[in-house]
Amino acid sequence: MNKFARNGKMAALPGAILLVVLLMVVPIPAFMLDVFFVLNIVISLAVLMVALNAEKPLDFSSFPTVLLFATLLRLALNVASTRVVLVHGHEGEAAAGHVIEAFGNFLIGGDYVVGIFVFAILMIINLIVITKGAGRVSEVSARFTLDALPGKQMAIDADLNAGLMTPAEAKARRVEVSTEADFYGSMDGSSKFVKGDAVAALLILAINVVGGLILGTVSHKLSLGEAAKTYTLLAIGDALVAQIPALMLSIAAAAIVTRVSSSLDLAGQIGSQFASTRTWAPVAAIMGILAMLPGMPHIVLGTFAAGAGFIAWKLKGAPAKAAAAAAETKAQEEAAAQPAHDESRIDWDEVSDHMQVGLQIGYGLVPLVDERAGAPLMKRITGIRRQLSKDLGFVVPQVRVRDDINLAPYAYRVIVGGVVVGEDQVSPDEMMALDTGQVVGSVEGVPARDPTFGLEALWISRADQDAATAAGYMVVDSGTVIATHLNHLLGQHAAELLGPDETQKLLDQLKESSAALAGALCPQPLTLTTLTQVLRALLAENISIKEFRRIAAALAVAAQRTVDAEELVELIRPELGSLIIQKLCGVHEPLRVMTLEGGLEQILGNAARSDPSHRHVIEPNLARRIIDAMTTAAQPQMERAQPFALVVQPAIRQSMRKLMKTCLPDTPVLSFFEVPDGKPVEVVAVIGAPEALAA
Repeated sequence: MNKFARNGKMAALPGAILLVVLLMVVPIPAFMLDVFFVLNIVISLAVLMVALNAEKPLDFSSFPTVLLFATLLRLALNVASTRVVLVHGHEGEAAAGHVIEAFGNFLIGGDYVVGIFVFAILMIINLIVITKGAGRVSEVSARFTLDALPGKQMAIDADLNAGLMTPAEAKARRVEVSTEADFYGSMDGSSKFVKGDAVAALLILAINVVGGLILGTVSHKLSLGEAAKTYTLLAIGDALVAQIPALMLSIAAAAIVTRVSSSLDLAGQIGSQFASTRTWAPVAAIMGILAMLPGMPHIVLGTFAAGAGFIAWKLKGAPAKAAAAAAETKAQEEAAAQPAHDESRIDWDEVSDHMQVGLQIGYGLVPLVDERAGAPLMKRITGIRRQLSKDLGFVVPQVRVRDDINLAPYAYRVIVGGVVVGEDQVSPDEMMALDTGQVVGSVEGVPARDPTFGLEALWISRADQDAATAAGYMVVDSGTVIATHLNHLLGQHAAELLGPDETQKLLDQLKESSAALAGALCPQPLTLTTLTQVLRALLAENISIKEFRRIAAALAVAAQRTVDAEELVELIRPELGSLIIQKLCGVHEPLRVMTLEGGLEQILGNAARSDPSHRHVIEPNLARRIIDAMTTAAQPQMERAQPFALVVQPAIRQSMRKLMKTCLPDTPVLSFFEVPDGKPVEVVAVIGAPEALAA
């Protein structure tokens, strides 16, 4: 039954459109014309009632489409009635159906001259007043709604980052904002339907009158007076039958576009705003004064004065009673919603906030996240999360921003996984001037150091910003300092942000495009835990996982040999070589590398192969000398801001990576097999020569 009902609903709309088309091309009898005219009036009344009862414009989001179909139905009826009027009009006033006859006789008393004036007045009201005003409101509303769309989306992101709404609520709010923009854009266009329909009514009336006069006098041998009376009366009746529903749709359109969102329908909203003694008491007084003037209709004016006075008396004290009732209802609801407090009970919310990333700030930095001040820091955090998510290949968790009274007023602290990974202080009322090595002048300020890259800097007043820029400093505000530091720390700890849930989402997306590959990878031969460990190991070495399909293909092959996470990482890295080095050099640039001297590399290789625990520990004294040599060799490259990599044998790559993290943590360590064939290589230093490792 449900299936048949659903299929019937799906077929109803195409069937209705087909029926409208048939009305335009297929002759129908006068009886069916009466039925469709009445149906048109019913539909217009229903649309008007829905528009008046909607609490907000989006409650009738289908209105633009409904308006289109209603307009098409009315135009199709105009075509059908025109055919009937011109073909059978000479037979009498009932030839075009009883509805047209009734509108021609009852509403205008059978006088077609009166009918012309009545129709002209209706057209003036509809076309010039209602339709033109509604069209202008639709145009302005559409423009303002589209202009406000980016700001609303940023506000949603800010509330989401601040923890003021859940992801589900944010998603629903984004859908609502998008629907609102689509609705007002559609209303701007659909208002042209109403205007076009009014113009079409004028043209159709003229065609019916002129065509009737020609057919009546030429084809049916009627006198000019008889033809004018018969066909004009039928044409006016036909026009009024169509124009009254059109007027109701115009009113509905105007009511929709002029609505302001409220928890009440239109009647309730208007009634609540007129329910004031201060509104009706002056009305009663003025009407009473008019009733006492000589020559005025005393009974009518006095009746209305008494009615306005009675309304003012009844509304006296109503706001206080309504406020008291609302307060009592709210108190009852809150009391019912909150269970009795148990001092012995400890909730989980008191233990953890369930957020992986947190930013704690002192009370002096609260204006940076205050919505009333524009929340500049929240907007930057949203941009950071979006860009990091694109770079890393998974959605970076939300950043919970909270003030902490235990911190200094201008201090902040970044927490990842419950561990403080960075902290510093900023001056919110000043600007940080960074010394990038190109400073040619000097400015006054408080010496400081950039928390992200350790550059020397100054805290300067905002008035000195232009002078500092001219002197060669790079000037940023405190919000940018915090955001840049947060971005750097999240990138360094990206591996800690990836968990089984994020890995499962990557698999779910892979199933949509490569179901066979996803099935061959997890849960067999690799478990979700092992796959997560592999991805975290890649992230720990600054390898993005956004090319997850390529990583999954390499893992599916490597998993045939082992399911150990560390071994899997080493096996798939050669397949990812081009992804790794693309951050180090351009397509046509050589890869700058440091290598180990052959004898040193052999010593380290023998030690790694003889270590059954695979911990690859390097003798401390040798490790110290290698670190000193690499730091010295890397200094020229770092001064020229030229990225490079250390390339070693596969057997010692892991041990050298652990060693490099202590001195050059951002320098990638590659094995020879990870350098793509045909990639030009420029050796910038060889570590291990006697002079380099001299004690």
